[in-house]
Amino acid sequence: MPSPHDSYVRVRGAREHNLQGVDVDIPRDVLAVFTGVSGSGKSSLAFGTIYAEAQRRYFESVAPYARRLIHQVGAPKVGEITGLPPAVSLQQRRAAPTSRSSVGTVTNLSNSLRMLFSRAGDYPEGAKRLDSDAFSPNTAAGACPECHGLGQVHRTTEELLVPDPALSIRDGAIAAWPGAWQGKNLRDILDTLGYDVDRPWHELPAGTREWILFTDEQPVVTVHPVRDADRIQRPYQGTYMSARHYVMKTFSDTKSATLRAKAERFLTSAPCPVCGGSRLRPEALAVTFAGRTIAELAALPLVELSRTLHGSTEAARVLTDDLRSRIEPVVELGLGYLSLDRATPTLSPGELQRLRLATQLRSGLFGVVYVLDEPSAGLHPADTEALLTVLERLKSAGNSVFVVEHHLDVVRGADWLVDVGPRAGEHGGRVLHSGPVAELERVAESATARFLFDRSPAPVREVRSPSGQLKVGPVTRHNLRAVTAEFPLGVFTAVTGVSGSGKSTLVGEVTEDLPGVGRLVTVDQKPIGRTPRSNLATYTGLFDVVRKVFAATDEARRRGYGVGRFSFNVAGGRCETCQGEGFVSVELLFLPSTYAPCPDCGGARYNPETLEVTYRGRNIAQVLDLTVEAAARFFAETDTPAVARSLTTLLDVGLGYLRLGQPATELSGGEAQRIKLATELQRVRRGHTFYLLDEPTTGLHPADVEVLTRQLHGLVDAGHTVVVVEHDMAVVTGADWVIDLGPGGGDAGGRIVAAGPPGEVARAEGSTTAPYLARALARTP
Repeated sequence: MPSPHDSYVRVRGAREHNLQGVDVDIPRDVLAVFTGVSGSGKSSLAFGTIYAEAQRRYFESVAPYARRLIHQVGAPKVGEITGLPPAVSLQQRRAAPTSRSSVGTVTNLSNSLRMLFSRAGDYPEGAKRLDSDAFSPNTAAGACPECHGLGQVHRTTEELLVPDPALSIRDGAIAAWPGAWQGKNLRDILDTLGYDVDRPWHELPAGTREWILFTDEQPVVTVHPVRDADRIQRPYQGTYMSARHYVMKTFSDTKSATLRAKAERFLTSAPCPVCGGSRLRPEALAVTFAGRTIAELAALPLVELSRTLHGSTEAARVLTDDLRSRIEPVVELGLGYLSLDRATPTLSPGELQRLRLATQLRSGLFGVVYVLDEPSAGLHPADTEALLTVLERLKSAGNSVFVVEHHLDVVRGADWLVDVGPRAGEHGGRVLHSGPVAELERVAESATARFLFDRSPAPVREVRSPSGQLKVGPVTRHNLRAVTAEFPLGVFTAVTGVSGSGKSTLVGEVTEDLPGVGRLVTVDQKPIGRTPRSNLATYTGLFDVVRKVFAATDEARRRGYGVGRFSFNVAGGRCETCQGEGFVSVELLFLPSTYAPCPDCGGARYNPETLEVTYRGRNIAQVLDLTVEAAARFFAETDTPAVARSLTTLLDVGLGYLRLGQPATELSGGEAQRIKLATELQRVRRGHTFYLLDEPTTGLHPADVEVLTRQLHGLVDAGHTVVVVEHDMAVVTGADWVIDLGPGGGDAGGRIVAAGPPGEVARAEGSTTAPYLARALARTP
């Protein structure tokens, strides 16, 4: 029995996900790093077990009524954990933040700035003091009434609505109108109203064109449709809706992403004419501090904002001192280039996590376990040094810091290392080493040890010659000022630079319209689906093929089961108790709702009749439960080339450990990106393709990075162009061409510092990347 003053967190019998009854002891008050290949089980140990148990214990002390209101992780599968302090988790959230969320709201700095203006702002003579809510664009008291606090208004023009004025209305001149019956209905109504729908658009009088496109009137008329020979069409009452009204209504009301994207093509976004894009009411904008409005201060980079804030009165001094002390950790984490009004959706997951980390630094908590999920994700090597300083500060304040991490510099800086493996999925889930970092070198089966202590020279690769050049720019957007870049075609290009230097903005300007691009494929880290119904098999198209295989079996044919019978998303084959979810929500009085396996299908998602149909001894639920690796073996001897191709590409990008039915909500950003890449790789490609990847190695162990880069170089060898935005110097050294932006972030960046082969960029003066690239190249003979 451990003593009450035991200085270790002791885990016994952890069986969460793929953990195989793990026992491990981790000292408290240290920086402990959890490593292992993607899917090895390190997150299951750090988050799914240690953090989940700490949270469960804390909630035990909360009143049952209040507990209902808090999202809970659920009890982990573990024998026991002793010596566990309260825990704080900082994960890389995948949920999409709203456009109203900003750097200021995430860090709570906006609250402090609003308080400063409310209490210590310079008001116009005779103006009454405003409450702090009046300085927020997210409240009724503060939001500009014209744009509702969004700062932008959406407008449309005749040129957008009618791209080809030579066409008549009947031939589809009004491109913004819906297709099929609804579009025909609007044309018939115009015809009934007496407008000429067969005359070319540009020949119609200006007043007529204006009314058809922009009127707010909605006349109702009796339409006598032209009779088709094969069916009788009766007269009906039709309501007219102008093209602008239809586009605006679709854009604001539709739940369909496709329809919304189509409507957006016919809209231009412009700063609100009333508030000038500041999002606030005039009375709030009349108040200033240090000669500037709150909107002007919120638009400054945090480094500059901190320099501007100095109070002359006692109240102002207290508030400005507090604001500056809150800004300090954000700047320290290399995010001084951000402004408070920067929208959260435009931030990378790494930037978002560091903002939350900066907020924790100010909280002054003591004696807790911080569990962090890859805090170095999306960080330039220069910013990683600042991150290590911050983690050290959290530790020296009397806390334990447990970090799931792949970045070797962070691993080397740890006091304690827990290496999980040896491989992914069912081949992982064991603790290979728990102890000081240096001792990992003796663990032969550790994939981490091979990279951490590797002193062998990197292989020399011949630099490819480009087949042409793609000129992009001049680009003036965000912090880029008239920047022109040349991307070589037919080679592997890495775009580098510190966070906020303008990398994503620059590559975002590459479009299919540019000469030389051909087909453009952009692979980002956005989720592949927002609900558990979307999974690996449905996204890759594998599920369609598997359902066809089951529908083609003798038993399915005998019963008259079609392909739809084997989908858990439609009625027929699915279990109706859980509607194909596999679990049901159990409402408990005074306790949070809990999810339990469906009592009828036991989590299989299908009804018993559907599960009676088997293919090679397995039913559809059992096939969905196979890992990619196991499924490849299962389908190997069958004549299903589409399945084999799909599974092979998933194995090629290192995702053999994922289950076919793994819900999209359980996947990391890096996994989602590799699934998209695999989906693309399985297509039979014709002609030149331009691949654009934004930080493809985020969240990947160096062993997985090797697998992924091998695939990307394979695409280039097949005659395609690959451009990656990248921080991993191991990937950059293997590139044919490097475009380095900087030298800093925000206003200190936004220009191309160096461009050329890796060896040339490594010697560039004034480049923040150069010294790190030179160090990585030094391993090359």
